[in-house]
Amino acid sequence: MAAIWPPLDQLPRQNASQVKNRWGEVVRQVRQSGSVAITNHANVEMVLLDAATYEQLTTDLQALRSREANVLEELGARFDARLAVLQQEDSAGKLDGLFEARGKQRRRPRAGDSF
Repeated sequence: MAAIWPPLDQLPRQNASQVKNRWGEVVRQVRQSGSVAITNHANVEMVLLDAATYEQLTTDLQALRSREANVLEELGARFDARLAVLQQEDSAGKLDGLFEARGKQRRRPRAGDSF
């Protein structure tokens, strides 16, 4: 994912007729720049990539999807752990006790050794 892709409007452009009539020239331009925007009536309709660029894009996409799946799995595990705590038998009593205390503590807090 180290490659930085230029914005669409900054890619070299070839219109569809040039691509059709001067294929060899377009291929050289793609090899030189990595990609070329193909236009039709001045509107970019597609981008032509060389094979190495396409492979890099697919590899990067797979890595992103894998990382996203790992993050979602880890978040799901954290959620399940918190939910399990809330579903324990004594959790309702603990929560009621918290509300009844109204911010007051039963015993004074003690400062630790580092205080």
